[in-house]
Parts: sequence; C-alpha cells; structure tokens
Amino acid sequence: MFELHPDSSTPLVNQIIDGLRELIDNQTLKPGAKVPSIRAFAASYSVSTFTVVEAYDRLVAQGLLVSRGNAGFFVNRAAGELLERHNTEADASRPTFNSEWYLQQIFEIRQLPFKPGCGWLPNDWMYEEGLRRGLRQVAGSPLELSGYGDPMGLMELRTLTAQNLQQELSIVANPAQLMLTHGASQALDLAARTLVRPGDVVLVDDPGYPNLMSILRTQGATLVGVPRTPAGYDLNQLEQLLTHHRPTAFFTQPHLHSPTCSRTPLPQLHRLLQLASQHGFRLVENNLYADMVAEPQPCLASLDHLQQVVYVGSYSKSISPNVRVGYMLANPELMQKLLHLKMRSGLTTSQVMERVVY
Repeated sequence: MFELHPDSSTPLVNQIIDGLRELIDNQTLKPGAKVPSIRAFAASYSVSTFTVVEAYDRLVAQGLLVSRGNAGFFVNRAAGELLERHNTEADASRPTFNSEWYLQQIFEIRQLPFKPGCGWLPNDWMYEEGLRRGLRQVAGSPLELSGYGDPMGLMELRTLTAQNLQQELSIVANPAQLMLTHGASQALDLAARTLVRPGDVVLVDDPGYPNLMSILRTQGATLVGVPRTPAGYDLNQLEQLLTHHRPTAFFTQPHLHSPTCSRTPLPQLHRLLQLASQHGFRLVENNLYADMVAEPQPCLASLDHLQQVVYVGSYSKSISPNVRVGYMLANPELMQKLLHLKMRSGLTTSQVMERVVY
C-alpha cells in the first residue's frame, strides 16, 4: 500500500496514519472498504501490533476509520467529507509567519520608538537603577564568583521566587520544582524539546509568539492555532479542533496575551484544564507578564497544582531584557527531564546574573 521508513525521524505511528490518510484521500481505500487487520498489517510491515493499534485508534478518533468489533476496521463512509473539511480547517488554523525574518528584523532595527508585535515594554518601565545597584553589590561582595553554579539555578532566588508565586498567584511549589533558565525563551525551548516529537500536533495561540512557533517547527511539530478573542479563548473552536486532532501539548499565554492583551476568565481556565485532561495533552503556560498585573488572577498552574501544566515566567520584563533570567515550574518527574536537557544543552545558567536579580 505504501512504504514505512524505520530510520526516519517521523514516528512509525505517524507514518502509518499519514499513509492511510493519503490512501483514503485519493480513493485507493474507498468509503466502506475494510483495512488490513492489526495482525496482518503488523506482519506485512514488520512493526509492532501496538504501533498499529495506536495508529488505527487515532484514525478512529479522527473519524476516518470505524471499528466493528470482531469484523475489524473499515473506512468511514463519511471519510472523504471529513478529510476535505479537515484539510480546509487545518490550512486556516495553522499559523503562518516567517519567524526567522521577524527575529532578524527586530534586532537589526534598534532605533524605533516601539516595535508592534514584539511584546517589548518601554525602556522607562524597566528597573534600571535596581539593576545597577545589584551589579555593584555582587561585584563588591566576598562571594565566590568563579566556577559553575547549581544547574537548577541559585537556590536563594529559586526559594524567593517560589515564595512570591505562592503569595501572589497561589502556585504551591517547592524550590525543587522550580528551575532558573536563560530567559523565558530557553524555558519554552526546553519544554518543547522535552514534550514534542516530530509529527506531533501542538496547539498554539492564534495570534501568538513568533519565536515560539519557530521553536516548535524546529521540533517537527504540526502547529494548529486556537483563536484568541478579547474575551479569551474561542472554546467552541478549540473543541471542534480537538475532534480532528490529538495534540501533545498546548503552548498558551492566558493572561496579558501578546498581542491581544486579553485576559482569560476563570471559567475558561477550568474548562481548558478539563479538555486537557479529557484529551490527554499538556499545557505550557507562558505568564511572563505576571508582574505587570495590579490584581493577579488565578492561573492554570495554580488551579492544576502543576499536574499537567508547565509554568514559565521571567524577570526580563520587570527588571531588564538584558538580565536574561527566567524560570519554569513542573511536577518532579518532568522537572528531572527538563533539568537533564538543560545540562546537556548548556550545563548551567549564569549564577552571577541570578545573584544580581536576587
């Protein structure tokens, strides 16, 4: 029927799904046709029956196959219509943007008074005097500045950050669940590289952060946009998307979303957590503007207690972008994976700058 490539970076499950989808789309497998049994398919392609089961289950979830008990699996008679609608919606929902051009341009043109779409705050909003004072204090301190720091980040700053998050946002986490990063961008990159595999479907805010789109595409993800409105998420559209896709994760910015500046109401946050649990995807919550909110609202991490949520924050927006100190929180098991990846990628972050922030 089609070829599988075990050496490809695309998982075998995804190759099977794509191959069968193409056969259904081009009418090689016609509506109502029976597809090979799980054992027959596995034997023909020398793959595990578990791999075939997962691929068939996903196609059933997408409405392209139907299971008839002992009779086997058949092409859904409405598969052609579903594929046509799916392809149209997918093309419309996948964010398209040249993020490489965007990143190059925003750093080449430095003299503009403001840069729409960047999410950068005015310089006079930054705590420059505090940064200068922190630099002087660290330079004049007797602390050891040579050598490597703790791969998790400066313990004092992690402890302080955890305390502040609990007091201000009701996020209950101990310092062992909080890792400092080279800004929020590294935190998002670590989350993407840990959670996403080539071929995975990943939900993102639409519109959303172009650099995040680039990070996820580098991982081989298929991006599907979830529309953002002034009132938060378009949950009806999200639920429709979840009938066609099985996402691995949703990278989202619930509060002070850039560029719409919308804030998500509490009922929507609860519903989003329900959908994540129901459909089995992680939530990566980017809350780097938390310090800008006069009256902090509940966030996904505080409601979920870091069970299925990874939380990302930063000091770069409240002190200075030059600080490059961000942080991320996750459950203990996932945090170990994130830590190991951080160490493989760059050993540690700068404890000197972490002391300046502290």
